[in-house]
Amino acid sequence: MPALWDLPDFDAHESVHLFDDPKTGLRAVIAIHSTHLGPAAGGTRFWHYADQQAALTDALRLSRGMSYKNAMAGLPAGGGKAVILADANRSKPRELLDAFARAVDSLGGRYITAQDVGMSEADMVTLSQTTKHVAGLPGQGGDPGPYTARGVFLGVKAAAKRALGSEDVKGMHFTIQGVGSVGGGLARYLAAEGARLTLADVNADRAASLAAELGAETVATDAIMAVEADVFSPCALGAILTETSVASLKVKAVAGGANNQLATAKQGRQLADRGIVYAPDYVINAGGIINVLRHIDDADDAAINARIDTIPGRLHQIWDESEASGDTPAEVADRIAQGLIGR
Repeated sequence: MPALWDLPDFDAHESVHLFDDPKTGLRAVIAIHSTHLGPAAGGTRFWHYADQQAALTDALRLSRGMSYKNAMAGLPAGGGKAVILADANRSKPRELLDAFARAVDSLGGRYITAQDVGMSEADMVTLSQTTKHVAGLPGQGGDPGPYTARGVFLGVKAAAKRALGSEDVKGMHFTIQGVGSVGGGLARYLAAEGARLTLADVNADRAASLAAELGAETVATDAIMAVEADVFSPCALGAILTETSVASLKVKAVAGGANNQLATAKQGRQLADRGIVYAPDYVINAGGIINVLRHIDDADDAAINARIDTIPGRLHQIWDESEASGDTPAEVADRIAQGLIGR
């Protein structure tokens, strides 16, 4: 294995912590990218990775994304991320969660955890019984999914306006990859405004059920990116915009809730060269973290929604600067975020 500093996704992270507790089976990574604006905040992902290297890469990428996301959302928080390496059965005994909570607590508040893929609100409550460094608890925002979905919906409409000249989505065709909490919420928002939808999910039954509810169509997950539509919305896992998949796109815009959508920076340029509007993921999907960090300044729902309402404006600012500079939207967003975190 190469040295941590030599990994392509290591980006001057302040610290990377590896935890191994043989007694409970816990293996976890907590990556702290930046605490320039405040404690490093970001969710915990519980996932069965192909290997340990994949888990470390995920933590590095996601923590950097959280630094940028929190900065662009105007939050007094830095960026961090945790991943718990699940076994093949994805077993999650109480003892393992307690061990992870102790790991979080050992960092003394430099990292604040929250809900992410594979972790539930109930899991957050369990963690909070051992460490106080948990966000998004009941009464403090809870499930971030609905707030993320609302922000993504507003961002998708902004992308439609940028690419198609109108944010009236009635009759427009949207393809959505992943219809869980965020993608499913987005689909319902779009359907309510008369959009045409094509859905895909690794859980085919979930996609079929939602399609029946909304009058949408479904395709296989490996076919969704080749469907001709107006806007493609990735709302599953990241790194799905590869050289091959971008070449297969038949859309005017890509705007969705998944983290780390670009496999490499080259795909940002590839999208721009093809004339496809791209909404940087950590800008459009910030609604969830805006919600779960509400306890930092005691924001209520009205204040949270007002912050989420600013997402389209930030996207248009990025697109305007992209057009003026010739840099891609991803490059522009990164540059703004790096300035905010002092890099």
